[in-house]
Amino acid sequence: MKYSKIPVARSVVALCVAKEIKHVVISPGSRNAPLTIGFTHHEEITPYSIVDERCAAFFALGMAQQLKKPVALVCTSGSALLNYYPAIAEAFYSDIPLVVISADRPVERIDIGDGQTIRQKNVFENHILYSANLYSEVVLDSESKDPKLQQKQFEAQKHNEREVNLALNKAIEEKGPVHINVPFYEPLYDTVENIEVNPLQIFPEIKERHYSEKQLQNYADEWNRAERIMVIVGVAQPNAVEQKFLDQLAEDPSVIVLTETTSNLHHDQFFTRIDTLIGPIEKDENKEELFQKLQPEILLTFGGMIVSKKIKSFLRNYSPKHHWHIDSKKAYNTFFCLNKHFETDVNSFFSEFLALIHTTNSDYGAFWKNIKEKRQRRHEDYMAEIPYSDLKAMQKIYPLIPKNSILHFGNSSSIRYSQLFEWDKSLKMYCNRGTSGIDGSISTAVGAAVNASEPVTIITGDLSFFYDSNALWNNYIPSNFRIIVLNNKGGGIFRILPGNKNSENFDTYFETVHDLNAKPICDLYNFEYFKANSEDEIQHSIKSFFSDSGKPRLLEIFTPRKLNDEVLLEYFNFMKS
Repeated sequence: MKYSKIPVARSVVALCVAKEIKHVVISPGSRNAPLTIGFTHHEEITPYSIVDERCAAFFALGMAQQLKKPVALVCTSGSALLNYYPAIAEAFYSDIPLVVISADRPVERIDIGDGQTIRQKNVFENHILYSANLYSEVVLDSESKDPKLQQKQFEAQKHNEREVNLALNKAIEEKGPVHINVPFYEPLYDTVENIEVNPLQIFPEIKERHYSEKQLQNYADEWNRAERIMVIVGVAQPNAVEQKFLDQLAEDPSVIVLTETTSNLHHDQFFTRIDTLIGPIEKDENKEELFQKLQPEILLTFGGMIVSKKIKSFLRNYSPKHHWHIDSKKAYNTFFCLNKHFETDVNSFFSEFLALIHTTNSDYGAFWKNIKEKRQRRHEDYMAEIPYSDLKAMQKIYPLIPKNSILHFGNSSSIRYSQLFEWDKSLKMYCNRGTSGIDGSISTAVGAAVNASEPVTIITGDLSFFYDSNALWNNYIPSNFRIIVLNNKGGGIFRILPGNKNSENFDTYFETVHDLNAKPICDLYNFEYFKANSEDEIQHSIKSFFSDSGKPRLLEIFTPRKLNDEVLLEYFNFMKS
């Protein structure tokens, strides 16, 4: 095999391989040539070339999301590295392992006016699990006998190997982004053949915490005394929780379980549409009484970020006595009342905790399940009478998504509309809710599609799509990849928010009205293009849209810009009756 002549580049590649990092996304550059040579010539590495670093980073994030293992990113020095930041922040808050490996100039070249030099050391310090800042290595000629130079190289090599180990282990152990900054002296392109590399190895240590019966008993006693217990599940991987635990929660009359589209949990007794439960109460003349009936004594949460603003507002105003969160890594005080963090995984917790609880006589579950059934009937009535709009388009789309496939959503209207429907249980649902940005939704879905065994579809709004359209600038998109764009000619989410919606200022600086369509982008990137302007056209197009094809496809659904907000806002008024 061919290796870089620079020892630190060989060590980085060898340690990635040793820790089973097999996928490396590389953005072209010169300063990162030693890394590119090493990764692209290694037989155990699958390399990918993506020019746009922002897209490359989200592409890698989508891959890591599916693989559940670290994926590496490699870029040159300078501003290239900063383009990774949005995806790094998303990975940090979504617990997705990314290994960022940046080339750099030697320290003495920083801040002297050289091109492509920025202060790369610790550049991601607020959103990174570990920053490994390596030493520059001067490549010694084989005949060099200077003991001081040899000692210097040896010390730099051992420092670098240790730092790389610590960074990679942190990504594996804690599931999040790490940064390895590697300064290189020139020459950058020199190679050697078949050099044995045996860097220092520090093995990752996956720690598991378990709670004893004694540690849990006080909490179990509180649970057994409570008559109103609410469980909320945020973002979660499919099949993350054993079904027997979900069944036990669902059968408890004192418990209601609220899930979201991205929770990927299913039970007929669960409340899958939180806003449909909360939104109508906000508009009810008896809202105080109803909110007090809904207010839990104990709130138990697990999973990642929660989409619904309505449930956040409710629980911040009607605080439970206890809020407990289950997560092996972190707990956010989302509702300003967190008083216990169980630092373990969900299945371990439930296997120990649920054995200690008993059924409490309560009408809490029955009361709200009755409300849920009434809401469902009202939902069906409303959907039958509304005019063509974003909400009507989503109603037409959701039953036609192929079963047993992966479905991504863009931020922010698309994921919010999705919460109003009950999707097929066979779907695996994802959205970048760590930071909730629109900047990498398409790239993430493309990355997921590269390593997924199932076909991948993303439903997104027009601004999210156009913002991230460089996601399609690569050679790895499978032919069964599908994009559905809801094009309402602007940022429709802003029309739902309070404010004056009928001014030039609003159109230009908030909603960002435009007259673009996706066909030229499809022509550029060799996608088959479909479009729909009505319910009938959606119904007609989508059947052939999901059929087998030799190219990936995009369906653009045009909806009325100024009607969508009225239809959605009226939804909650209608539901309260």
